[in-house]
This record gives sequence, C-alpha cells and structure tokens, in this order.
Amino acid sequence: MTCNLEKNKGVSVKSLPLGGEGASLQFVTLAGSEPGQLAEHAELLQKAEKSGFRWIGPEVYGSADLDLSPVPGAGMTAFLGTKTGASFYRGMQICAVEGINARAIEFNGRTAGVFYEDEYAEYAVLGGLSPRDRTAGRTEQTLDVFRQMEEALNRAGMDFSHVVRTWFYNNRLLDWYEEFNRARDTFFESRGVFDRLVPASTGIGSGNREHAALSARVFAIRPKGDRVTVKDIPSPLQCSAQDYRSSFSRAIEVDHPLFRQVIVSGTASIAPGGESVHLGDIDKQTELSLDVIEAILKSRGMGWKDVVRSVAYFKDKDYAPHYEKIALRRGLAIMPCIGIQADVCRDNLLFEMELDAAVLKA
Repeated sequence: MTCNLEKNKGVSVKSLPLGGEGASLQFVTLAGSEPGQLAEHAELLQKAEKSGFRWIGPEVYGSADLDLSPVPGAGMTAFLGTKTGASFYRGMQICAVEGINARAIEFNGRTAGVFYEDEYAEYAVLGGLSPRDRTAGRTEQTLDVFRQMEEALNRAGMDFSHVVRTWFYNNRLLDWYEEFNRARDTFFESRGVFDRLVPASTGIGSGNREHAALSARVFAIRPKGDRVTVKDIPSPLQCSAQDYRSSFSRAIEVDHPLFRQVIVSGTASIAPGGESVHLGDIDKQTELSLDVIEAILKSRGMGWKDVVRSVAYFKDKDYAPHYEKIALRRGLAIMPCIGIQADVCRDNLLFEMELDAAVLKA
C-alpha cells in the first residue's frame, strides 16, 4: 500500500515487506525545485499518515528559511548545504512503516526518532541529533553526538553495538575533518566498535539550523534471532576506508528473510590506494564514483534498478547538470535521487553519492 503517493509528479515510492501480515517499509523520495513545493509535499505526507502510515525521518534538503512545521514524522534532519544564501528546496526523503508496532523515541525534550519491529528484528532510526553544548570545542561536540546516539538508543532497548549506519553533517567540514575522524576513533575504541561491525557512514559538509559543529542521523538493527544478519561488504574498486584511518565500512548488507538490502556509504572519486583522482574533472570524478557503486551492487547481485533511495552531493551546484547528463546516459535518470550542493570530505573531491538498494527473496 502506498496511498497513491507515487502518482504525484516527482514522487518515488519503493516498498519492502516486513515480517507480519500486511507489514511493510516504504522508501519515499519527493524531488523538489521550488521552495513552495515543501508545503505541497508536506500535505501529501499528512494525507498518507491518516491512512495508517508511520513516518520516519524525514530528511529535508532545503534552505534555513523554509517552514518545516507542517512536515510529519519523527527525527527530522534539515540539510542546508554550505552555500545557503538564497532560498531553495531540493526535496525530501522519508521512510514509513505500516502494519507493525512502531513508537516514537523521546529524547532531550523532542521526538528524536522511531522504534519499530517485525517478527525478525527491532529497528531504530534517529535524526536531527545536535550537540547539547554548542559553545564546546568541536571534538567535544562530536563526542556528545555519539553519546546522544547511545543514550537515545537505550530508550529503545538498544546500544551502539546495534548501529549499522550513521550520517554526519559537519559545519565547515573541510576545516576539521581530521579532528572529527580522531573523535570518532576515540568513541569507537571506547565502545569496542573495531572488534565488530564498523557502521556504514556518510560524512558531508553542511550547515545546520542550530549553528552547531555538526548534526547526525543513525540507523540501528537488533536481530531477534539468526534469521537477520548484518555484515560489511568490500568495495571491489576501492580499499577499505579504515586503511587510511577513516572509520566506516564502504557498504553494509542486511540479510532479512524477505529481502536483502545493501547500504552504500558516501562514495567519491578515490583510487584503490586511497588517493583522490581525476582532480578538477567533475565528469571523470562522477563516472568513477558511479563505477565504484555499481561494482558494489553487482557484487551482491544487484543493479541500479534496485536502488530505493540515493543522494548526490555536488561541491558546486553548477555540477548538477554534469551528473544529470551522465545519469541519463547510464540509465539512472529514473533512480530515486535528491541532488544537493555540499562540501565533500576532501577539498579536491567534487562529487559524492550514497544510496540504499534492495532485492526481494523468492
């Protein structure tokens, strides 16, 4: 059931079954081009909510002057990019569950996310996590965000060992990415993360409405038995990010009795040895990033047709037409995708993409 959302222009709905009669997880992408479309999209979601959908998220990609109050869902994240002078709206991504137990996760005086479960696992999604003391140094703000992830997950009976995916939206990222990495390593070492699954992740440059050093999102899974497994999978065309002290997995696979889902971290034009390549060439950097992602998908028996959500990040908004031309040639134009200006984690990287893909089991 999708409440006919996908019949609206610019709206994509991808559905996965969950364990339980009539239970499902929906990935919804609402592409936008004008600030006024946010209100239209919010109204569509409000109507769907009345028919039994429980919205999770959303991620809103638009300027700080947008009114987000009509947008339903718990754990909202507002992504601004880094060149935020003019009013803009690029769209929204949001998930929904229906037919299963779901409840809000209340934390720090706000609804920070949603806990839901099916026959096989428990799941938690948190968004809009921001440092409590924004006057603190950036390292302390980062560590506080990690502690908040842990504390909020505790409200759902989980802990950091259940985290499979993180997103970090760092203000002035290029000024302190190495400092961020050191803080993440410190937290991971204190929690034994390197001894088990290292989460997939995106670390991208964006301002935020709170004027904090960073904001974050997180996705966690706690299997109820051995029928749901989560593992990291290698990138055939790149080395492990941990080889150059960036502590995330290139991709994670969730194997559920009803589907397989591949979660691909933010991926840019990086050679097998870890160095940036095709410097100054947006077309070649885009092509290599897509080649890397395609190789990951193919290694798991998937392709672009199986993508349920994606985000393309451009260092300059004028690079968007380059991606659109390449996407059209490679048959990716129908893939659900939001494109947004942002700083990538190295000054010489011009493009990055993250995505989720899934296939149903027979």
